[in-house]
Amino acid sequence: MNTKYVWAIWLFAIAASFAGFEWYAIANDQMTLSRWVWTISADFPPFGWFAGFLTGFLVCHFWWGGIVPFPSIKQKGQQ
Repeated sequence: MNTKYVWAIWLFAIAASFAGFEWYAIANDQMTLSRWVWTISADFPPFGWFAGFLTGFLVCHFWWGGIVPFPSIKQKGQQ
């Protein structure tokens, strides 16, 4: 299996599991992700800063290109 499909399936599984957990939490009057983030932020105020730092790091890692641009991956049959 091509790894681009593996990554796509993995990301879809994350989204589907999030939707499933949110549905379960709402249907059973449990804590949703939004409530959990609010609660942990109230108990540990730097949580928002850490979440923002991690998000910014990942954005730079994936989309900025940075100092060392990655060479394109050649497909089979390409020169």
